[in-house]
Amino acid sequence: MKKFAGTGIALVTPFKKDFSVDVEGLKKVVEFVIDGGVEYLVVLGTTAETATLTQEEKELVITTVVEVNAGRLPLVLGVGGNNTMKVVEELKTRDFSKFDAILSVSPYYNKPTQEGIYQHFKEIAKASPVPVILYNVPGRTASNVLPATVLRLANDFKNIIAIKEAAGDIVQAMRLIQHKPDDFLVISGDDMITLPMVLAGGSGVISVIGQGFPKAFSEMVRLGLQGKVSEAYEIHYQLADSIDMIFEQGNPAGIKEIFKIKAITENTVRLPLVNVDKNLAERLSDFTIKNS
Repeated sequence: MKKFAGTGIALVTPFKKDFSVDVEGLKKVVEFVIDGGVEYLVVLGTTAETATLTQEEKELVITTVVEVNAGRLPLVLGVGGNNTMKVVEELKTRDFSKFDAILSVSPYYNKPTQEGIYQHFKEIAKASPVPVILYNVPGRTASNVLPATVLRLANDFKNIIAIKEAAGDIVQAMRLIQHKPDDFLVISGDDMITLPMVLAGGSGVISVIGQGFPKAFSEMVRLGLQGKVSEAYEIHYQLADSIDMIFEQGNPAGIKEIFKIKAITENTVRLPLVNVDKNLAERLSDFTIKNS
């Protein structure tokens, strides 16, 4: 599981001004983050605006990332949803030969009980041909996967190898780290508390800001994993304002604005998301220019 220690990147899906998928832009993003020294890539997560992609567009994104990556970094594919049977069907029919794991979000909208969450991931674990990374993000799913449920899944299914913990609760994360099986990874899903989680015993992060500033952010995580606290916090505080800003008006509008500033891709997002306003765009520009 060492391949998932460090910084994973939740890749955006770049769009052209006509809202079509920008394949060349996606290639640039992948090359940019690989050159920045990150450890692995996550395809079709929340940051990819997967909810607004057609099935054909999803396949285009997958094919593009796989081809550009060319086996250089481990790949994780987002495969989740609130219809357990549909997720299981995808796991049984998709070719995962180019992927090292899946990232599977806890069911949203349905608001299942903890037992329902357990049973959902039990079926996913039974069906998945690759390791499973759980994804807990209560701000999007309207339900929190409690530590007891995570630990039950981690102990019952050996192919459930990690959790992307994005509850924004450092105490909850520490409880997971304290009681987890030795080979189970607790991965931060919150850029702002990544370093505290790593220093508490976490394994790294699946990051949004890391694709805007891959060299600095991935170095911060590596320093944290090495226990070099002061050096790691120096980078953390250099980037902290940018982390606040990219989420201020929604993800991935903020990070896409940074890519526009860096002349990597357009800043286009699909409705119901909209671009950041002029004030935030100017602040992001000032930060990016000063820190590039």
